[in-house]
Amino acid sequence: MRVLIIFLLSISLVQAQKPNVILIYVDDLGYGDLGSYGSKTMKTPHMDRLSERGLRFKQAYSTSATCTPSRYSLLTGSYAVRRKDTGIATGDASALIRPGQQTIASIFSKAGYQSAAIGKWHLGLGPQGGPDWNGKITQGPLDIGFTEAFILPATGDRVPCVYVENDHVLGLQANDPIQVSYTNKIGNMPTGKDNPELLRMKHSHGHDQSIVNGVGRIGYMQGGTAALWKDEDIAQRLADRAKSFLRRNQKSPFFLYFATHDIHVPRLPHAKFLGKSGYGNRGDALLQLDDTVGQLMKTLDSLHLTQNTLVILTSDNGPVVDDGYMDQSKELLANHRPAANLKGGKYSSFEAGTRVPFIASWPAKIKKGTSDALLSQIDLIASMGALVGQSVDATQAKDSENQLATWTGQTKLGRSHVIEQAGSLAIRQGDWKYISPSKGPAFNAFVQIELGNNSLDQLYQLSQDPAEKVNVAKENPEKLHELKTLLRSIMEK
Repeated sequence: MRVLIIFLLSISLVQAQKPNVILIYVDDLGYGDLGSYGSKTMKTPHMDRLSERGLRFKQAYSTSATCTPSRYSLLTGSYAVRRKDTGIATGDASALIRPGQQTIASIFSKAGYQSAAIGKWHLGLGPQGGPDWNGKITQGPLDIGFTEAFILPATGDRVPCVYVENDHVLGLQANDPIQVSYTNKIGNMPTGKDNPELLRMKHSHGHDQSIVNGVGRIGYMQGGTAALWKDEDIAQRLADRAKSFLRRNQKSPFFLYFATHDIHVPRLPHAKFLGKSGYGNRGDALLQLDDTVGQLMKTLDSLHLTQNTLVILTSDNGPVVDDGYMDQSKELLANHRPAANLKGGKYSSFEAGTRVPFIASWPAKIKKGTSDALLSQIDLIASMGALVGQSVDATQAKDSENQLATWTGQTKLGRSHVIEQAGSLAIRQGDWKYISPSKGPAFNAFVQIELGNNSLDQLYQLSQDPAEKVNVAKENPEKLHELKTLLRSIMEK
């Protein structure tokens, strides 16, 4: 009996020492949006405090300049560009990550963690043909390692505008089933195109299909009236779910994948934030985002979990100001620079498309400071596998490296290279960045962003030219050949 008691106590001690992990995955947050990254205009005290007590990385990258491929790569450790079906997913897309595929959640599950996916999903749900919105939704977060989920199926500007709790639409009434179409208009729900008088937020481009909560969306839907979300409440609903998860699992190790909707469009922050930033709805949504982060950190503090919790805050891609709605974000931008001194933004192969804030805070293990190490979100799964002592199947997570020592500040070496995906494929190695030739416009007139598409090879020396103004490919044929060859070898792997 005594031996059994000692054994059980030993197991309890090991369990207690396992670090908790929270990944705050922000939507469309720019390199220049936070005070800790140099902004003199936006007030982001909670995110800045996270930076002040943690490690702030100055050269960290998402894998893509748009949301779906970044999320796929982060969760699986495999570049989305290896597949042909990982563009920006529609709201009725089938699951991109299938049951049985290794994910960061399945790695934590093997280590005995409780794990939750809360917030924006945008990775598809269900089998080929899409999910059954009116029944059990299969092939979602619960089928790839998460123990619970409370998600927006896609984005706030795409139908269906409902929450999915675990594997069912929350609040759906049987006598009002949901129908969704991304090809043809269905039902009698008014649209932004036909009924502009019903809009309380006008669209600048696109977003003129089904109207939900006075806002035009992408795609058509019918039914599900009682289940429809109210945009102004999304941030707090997600925060409340996340705080509940933390409280319920305070005595067991947990992993929280918290994917905010802010600061993605449509930006309709709660009334207590509306008009408070002075920079339009985008600025107000940024204040709301900061408040959300503050709520999570306050909850951690109250549960006495801060010391042994690794909190990572980063973004799926770079910033965009006008992404389809007339919300005064462009007109009131004034002297705020969401991308700082970087070129491009969301959708772009230039630096602002994928170089994003990345903050790692873990008071028990990470010393506060800054790092110039080259970082990529592709390494989450291998690094977290190392953290919790679990092996990772490298044949699935073929692009992920164990960078835990870099993420925790034990070394500043970082990666030898990072891959950036937009209209073009780009690779950065050390001081150099190569952008491969591509078709398509060089400039997106709708969002007012330089995309980086060019029929010629592009090469930039970032220490001399951080804004990527001068293409030095002709002057550096050896470096050009080296990076082209490296990129090709990685993609052929």
